Amino acid sequence: MKKSLAILFVAALGLAACNTEKKGPGGLLYTIHKSGGKDKIKEGDIVKINFTQKNEKDSILGSTYDTEQAQIFPVSKKNYAGDMNDVLTLFGEGDSATFKINLDTMAARTNQPKPEQFKNDKYMVFTIKVEKVFKRGANEPDSIFHKKASDFFQADYKADMEKRKVAEPGKIQQYIKENNLKVTTAPSGLQYVITAPGTGEKATNTDTVLVNYIGRFTKKDAKGKYRLFDTNVEKAAKEADHVQPGHKYEPAKMLPTNVVAGFSEAIKLVGKGGKITAIFPSKLGYGEEGGGPFAPYTPMVFEIEVLDIIKPKAAAPVQPAPPAPVKK
Repeated sequence: MKKSLAILFVAALGLAACNTEKKGPGGLLYTIHKSGGKDKIKEGDIVKINFTQKNEKDSILGSTYDTEQAQIFPVSKKNYAGDMNDVLTLFGEGDSATFKINLDTMAARTNQPKPEQFKNDKYMVFTIKVEKVFKRGANEPDSIFHKKASDFFQADYKADMEKRKVAEPGKIQQYIKENNLKVTTAPSGLQYVITAPGTGEKATNTDTVLVNYIGRFTKKDAKGKYRLFDTNVEKAAKEADHVQPGHKYEPAKMLPTNVVAGFSEAIKLVGKGGKITAIFPSKLGYGEEGGGPFAPYTPMVFEIEVLDIIKPKAAAPVQPAPPAPVKK
């Protein structure tokens, strides 16, 4: 029993040491939460990393976990002690860590002001997981190293995409279950709930539709909320801390032919004043290629209110041309 307690005590000490915040160069602070026990990253290595970026108020400014798409990039030569390339050399494959880049040091070394979103902060905070470190072999020429790295990460990407493709239907069903929705499924794969049918004729492809909309992902973020990616409703944007400078928060006019297939189908299912929640698979959105904030095979959810349906103006009747004068 004493031996077992000693082992547990040593393990607890190791865990505490692993989670101790340490000081690095250039005012850097870092904490290794878990070590993979592998060689440290070096300049020239190519890494695959998942990360969450925050400010000091703990607001998430970016996350590969939300997009489910890790970042792959070569580790460059550091520009100054404590910069992003320098901090990566503290970690190895399999490590998870939090580090804080000193923004005052960054501003002084680069002669650039602090980024606007960090103007009142001292640190830019990253929590990372080093998924893969692709290392160059001893005396390996650049051409061979980059060819091997390209082949590896292409195969790795294909494997990731296959996993995403297989997982997509489950993500949609999980969202429907979590929200206790009784959906109707269209032949296209669109799943929807009409909360208000609206009045009058439904829109056609030639109509202009005036709408309010809120677009979200089906996956919850670190705070347990469905992340909003776009809306023209200012209240919803503020509640989600997603107000975008220059974005017009007012009813949006659109043609059904100028939006992704799922949105187009949804707005034609209700009349004026109608409301619909539409959940559609990536094949009705940005597909297997993705686009913008949408990684490949990303399903999405839209809450849509059709405010008005504007019919095209009838073309003015063509008047026959007067007869040409006849020469005498």
